[in-house]
Amino acid sequence: MRTLNYAQAIREAHAQLLALDSRVFVVGQGLWSPWYAGSSLEGLDREFGCARMVDSPVSENAVTGMAVGAALAGLRPIVFHPRMDFMLLAMDPIVNQAANWSYLFAGGGVPLVIRAVINRGGEQGAQHSQALHAMFMHVPGLKVVMPATAYDAKGLLMAALEDPGPVLYIDDRWLYAETGEVPVEPFTVAIGEAAVRRRGSDLTLIGVSWMAAECVRAAGILEREGIDAEVIDLRTLKPWDKQLVAASVSRTRRAVVADGGWRTAGAAADIAAEITERVFDNLLAPVIRVTLPDAPAPASSAEETAYYPGAERIASAARGLVERNVKRVAA
Repeated sequence: MRTLNYAQAIREAHAQLLALDSRVFVVGQGLWSPWYAGSSLEGLDREFGCARMVDSPVSENAVTGMAVGAALAGLRPIVFHPRMDFMLLAMDPIVNQAANWSYLFAGGGVPLVIRAVINRGGEQGAQHSQALHAMFMHVPGLKVVMPATAYDAKGLLMAALEDPGPVLYIDDRWLYAETGEVPVEPFTVAIGEAAVRRRGSDLTLIGVSWMAAECVRAAGILEREGIDAEVIDLRTLKPWDKQLVAASVSRTRRAVVADGGWRTAGAAADIAAEITERVFDNLLAPVIRVTLPDAPAPASSAEETAYYPGAERIASAARGLVERNVKRVAA
C-alpha cells in the first residue's frame, strides 16, 4: 500500500490492465492530450503505443459503436468520454446495443467498459457540467459504478473490465486530488457492494461519488455538535447495495441521501423510495434528499456556490432531522 491520488489510481489501473491483457485497448478523445486526459491517462500512449491508446476524432457515437463491435469480436475495449455531457451522442450503441445484446442473443453479453468523466463546476455552464448517471441507472443490462476514493477508483475499474457485460464507469474530476492508500498489485472491488466509511448511531448519510466524500466531511461537522452519523459510500449505483443501506437505516432510523445529480427522478429519489419501502416502520422521520436543484448549471462562480451542495448542506439536513425528533419528543 502507498498513497496515490484518485487520478493516479485510475491511471495505474489502466496501465496494469493494458499490461496484463493484450486484448485491452483504450479509445476516445484526447488520449494523447494532457488537457483532456490529464493525469488519469498521462503517458500511456508512449508506454503502450498508439495502437492500444487510440485517439479518436470528435465522434462519440461512432467510437462507442466501434467499441461495442470490438467487444463482440473478443477484444476488451475501454471507451473514454472526457465529458459525460457529450456521451449523450452515443446513447444508441450504449442503450440499444451494448445493454440489450445479452438479452437478445444467447451466449453472453458485451464485455465493454464505458468511462465517462463528470466535469462539474469551473464556470463551464449547462452543457459541460452535467451528472447524468441517473439516466443510465434506468437501463436494464447496464451496470453503473461511481468510485469516491482512490482505492475504489482503481479496484472498480479493474472489476469493470472483468465483468462479462457493459459497465459504465463514472469518475468525477472534483475527486482527482483526493488521496488514499492503494495497493501496488492489481485488485478488484466487488460491483454492487457499498462501503461503510464511518460508523454511527444517530442517522445514516448515504453518498454517491463526490457527495460520498462530502458526507464524510459532514459527519465530522456533526460529530463536533454531538450528532453521531454513519456514512455509507454506495460505490455502485446499478446495482446498489440495498441490503446494507436498509440495515443501517433500520438501526439509526434516520437517513439523508446526498447525490450530485438533479432532484427529480434522480438517483437520490430511487434510493429514498427504496429505503421507505423497506424500513418504513423503523423510520423516525422522512428520508431527506440533498441534490442539485432542477435547473441547468450556472456559468458564474457566485451562482455555482449556491447551486452545488456540499458538506455544510448535508450537515444542515441531518441536523434538521435530529432536531425535528427532539422537538416532537419535547412536545
